[in-house]
Amino acid sequence: MNAGDVTAVRNAGAGAAKKAIAFAMNQLGDPYVYGGTGPDSWDCSGLVQKAYAAAGVSLPRVVGPQMSAGRKISAGELAPGDLVAYPSMSHIGIYLGDGKVIHAPRPGKSVEITSLSSGFGVYARVS
Repeated sequence: MNAGDVTAVRNAGAGAAKKAIAFAMNQLGDPYVYGGTGPDSWDCSGLVQKAYAAAGVSLPRVVGPQMSAGRKISAGELAPGDLVAYPSMSHIGIYLGDGKVIHAPRPGKSVEITSLSSGFGVYARVS
């Protein structure tokens, strides 16, 4: 992703989704730490929770309840800012559009942008 692409992603979405994406994008490169809720290290659900908190939306702390807090949607309905999770509810990220997701992946990695097709298969929209 080049600088122009990153700028376009930061401006994706509308309302709370746009603010959540902007917050998450500002964490790119921060390390993954299990149980991390910021400000300088994150786990997947901590990043999602704080990104939406920055947008004025309160979400639970862990993946399953975060997904339940939203309205279940299909892949065809995905829009920037939607929550995307593994079917096992073991991992979550924020959809950026164009098949991309921002997430805090696992120990030894940092907040990054990945492909929607890397395991995400359950989708929800929060408002």
